[in-house]
Amino acid sequence: MSGMRFTPKGYGGQRRNPDEVKRDGWKEQGLLAVAVDDHRLTWPERELVRQLGERLYGKREREARHG
Repeated sequence: MSGMRFTPKGYGGQRRNPDEVKRDGWKEQGLLAVAVDDHRLTWPERELVRQLGERLYGKREREARHG
């Protein structure tokens, strides 16, 4: 018997990077996960993401404290 294993045999493999998980979530389930400061977005797009997040979930903890 070898050393201690933290995952059952056959459940190892490679961990997917976060962008792959987000892409699959969008394509398979229609879920969108977007960081409010994603550099690929323009300012109006980032602002829209921020406003949607606030409408659905309320102000972020950091913003609620400061403003």
